[in-house]
Amino acid sequence: MKLHNISLNNLKRRKAKMAFLTIGLTVGIATIVTLVTLTRSMSSDIERKMDEFGANILVTPQSNGLAMNYGGISLGGVTFDQKEILEADLARIKTITNHKNISTVSPKVLGGIRIGAHDVLLVGVNFASEIKLKQWWKVFGNLPETASEILLGSDASKILNLNPGEDLMIKGEKFKVAGVLDQTGSQDDTLVFAALPKAQKLLGKEGRITLAEVAALCSGCPIGDMVTQIAEKLPDAKVSAIQQVVEGRLKALDQFKRFSWAMAAVVVFIGSLIVFVTMMGSVNERTVEIGVFRAIGFRKSHIMRIILLEAAIVSLLAGCLGYAFGMGGAKLALPFMAESSGAHLVWDVTIAFGSVGLALTLGLMASIYPAMHASRMDPTEALRAL
Repeated sequence: MKLHNISLNNLKRRKAKMAFLTIGLTVGIATIVTLVTLTRSMSSDIERKMDEFGANILVTPQSNGLAMNYGGISLGGVTFDQKEILEADLARIKTITNHKNISTVSPKVLGGIRIGAHDVLLVGVNFASEIKLKQWWKVFGNLPETASEILLGSDASKILNLNPGEDLMIKGEKFKVAGVLDQTGSQDDTLVFAALPKAQKLLGKEGRITLAEVAALCSGCPIGDMVTQIAEKLPDAKVSAIQQVVEGRLKALDQFKRFSWAMAAVVVFIGSLIVFVTMMGSVNERTVEIGVFRAIGFRKSHIMRIILLEAAIVSLLAGCLGYAFGMGGAKLALPFMAESSGAHLVWDVTIAFGSVGLALTLGLMASIYPAMHASRMDPTEALRAL
């Protein structure tokens, strides 16, 4: 009789224990597959959203300034020799070495204006770039589509007592309120937004901008290198990275991965114990059988191969079932755990092969000692139980 036939017959005769071993190992592999797949899918979703949300590089004019303090009291500051940024110069940003890592560039011009009896801050923006940069904006009404339309922050709307569809005058020109921003909890609530060319004209800053925000959040983006590259292209501007955004994103992704690997390690340990205890119990129950094999001429290597082959068959089955159940669990859990309904499950063939490989590795490694213990049995001692 061939060794693999002996292993298969042993599995058939001990269906309950082998089923317990298969289920235990399947649960472990399924848990790992679910955690890893969820982590990768959620990380991918976070990366996609972070690539679109918020700026992490700020381009402002280069200037020299002095803070004025007297007796511990701040008296403001004075700025001199301030260089302005030309709107046309922003095109150089798209020529840097890492230009493919740039999601969007949003130029802005700022200035104080008077509307009725109130002084407000007017911000000229490119609305297409701004809405891509700030996708959390919720607008009551519509975004401005023409130069004669404006967008009001929630607080600005209350101060000016204006609602979508109403008109107002700015420096003798008539404008229509296209929409009002929902409360954001930021400075945007107090601002009046207009199309960039129109705001530049109202503020007397044609062709110039006050600052530019660059969104370049993506997996593996060399933010520090990009800051240096942009600074080389715009020598008259100050280029700085908003490190908090970058660090927050990286920390979030790192926490997902650490949680996944920590749970995987616990599951691997428990799975190994299940295999070890089950196989050790099986060996102890088969003392007489192993003694007979040894008495009729089976070598130690033959006994070990029989035990290890049993473990390999069970592990292979558990690996396949674990991957299938793990992916099913991840698909069911993703809508509840992802940041948005647009998250997609990441299917990766390496996870399939990895789950089967991990199951085989766990099964075989945990069965090595029981197999060695079985092979070392003294046939005379074993046969005394007959």
